[in-house]
Amino acid sequence: MGTEEFSKLCKTTVRDYFNEHADKTDNAPITEDDVFIVWMCKTLQNCKAMASTTVHDQMYYELTYNGDKQELYIDVYKKWENRCLKFADQSAMQPAA
Repeated sequence: MGTEEFSKLCKTTVRDYFNEHADKTDNAPITEDDVFIVWMCKTLQNCKAMASTTVHDQMYYELTYNGDKQELYIDVYKKWENRCLKFADQSAMQPAA
């Protein structure tokens, strides 16, 4: 599977997943244009992508294509928190006080 084909498959899968599981307060289904790929890579016959949507629900989607089995797996996460940890000494990797 090529990069463009995989990207389209990811966007379609996320769109369908969101529309099936969306909260009624989201008011409208999303389209493929509302899904964006954050990161994608292809290694041999396998592909992996990380995606999100324009909906402000903080959901995050990880999609993995197994080329040997021709299967697509989707993991769905919700962003819980975003923190910045500063390290005083890079070699020790201990948070600064």
